[in-house]
Amino acid sequence: MADRKAKTKAKVSKPNPVTALFRETAGELRKVSWPTWPEVLHLSWIVLVVMFIMGVILGLTDGGAREVLNLVLGIR
Repeated sequence: MADRKAKTKAKVSKPNPVTALFRETAGELRKVSWPTWPEVLHLSWIVLVVMFIMGVILGLTDGGAREVLNLVLGIR
């Protein structure tokens, strides 16, 4: 009988999985090394420059491929 009560108490004291998830997430976020504001600005500029360069490269590639296909298919 005492063994049954011990098992019941163990099940009751088990934390809610959603609560445990939020508690663990908050604990992990406290360990994060957040960047400083100058680092954020610097890295943001790098991302913007790379996106611009990749946009130009992809645009030129798309335009070139379109022209080649138009010549091959005789559309123009």
